[in-house]
Amino acid sequence: MAGPGPAMVEVPVEMSKDGQRRAWYAGISTPLGGLFVAQGRDGICCAAQTSSARDFERACLRGFGVRPTRDVRLRGGLAKQIADHVTGKRAFSGALDLSGLTQFRRRVLRKVCEIPFGEVRSYQWVAKEIGSGRAVRAVGTALARNPIPFVIPCHRVVRTDGRIGQYSAGGPSMKAKILAFEGVDLDGLARLAARRIRLVGNKARKVLCLPTCHAGKRIGQSRAVYFSTIQDTIRQGYRSCRHCRPT
Repeated sequence: MAGPGPAMVEVPVEMSKDGQRRAWYAGISTPLGGLFVAQGRDGICCAAQTSSARDFERACLRGFGVRPTRDVRLRGGLAKQIADHVTGKRAFSGALDLSGLTQFRRRVLRKVCEIPFGEVRSYQWVAKEIGSGRAVRAVGTALARNPIPFVIPCHRVVRTDGRIGQYSAGGPSMKAKILAFEGVDLDGLARLAARRIRLVGNKARKVLCLPTCHAGKRIGQSRAVYFSTIQDTIRQGYRSCRHCRPT
């Protein structure tokens, strides 16, 4: 199973004569359906599931200032890398061109790439991890404008209350489809959300995890204890899991 997502590699941007960023794109097949992907001289800059190539071109230009040219296939074996990444076989290791984004958006997307296959984190978790704990709404906006969904796994970020929330690359139904494909127990998450449970602890080891953390999922039912707030766990002496860092 793949580890965390791709490392951020910020690359030089090749510009056309009219000052727009240049890129080439092709369609690829994945277990989640067809995907158009655009790459610049040294990295991927856009990805989307659209109804036609023309719609993808318009989306790239309108949303990201990229004017892509149709190509036969992606270069450098990127199609297989992306397919393997989507299926969890290996993390994508190619370059991602985020040079057109603000520093804050880059920080958000870098952090999201650390969320492992088959796990979810909240918007609040992302905000705290990047040192901007009050910027939950801004984190949501940055993820809604993610130029490379599927590769940068913004689908692994859910609402603080445990519900899966929105998804810019196809809506909540697509988000649910991708998470289910990755093995996330959506019904289980919904049940916990309905009970306002946000955390699971190992009462034998006094370690606290998020519900989808791989370490947390190994806690046996006899050792599991559930919490709604961090304050509840602090009073009982729990420490944060090093893997999912719930606090």
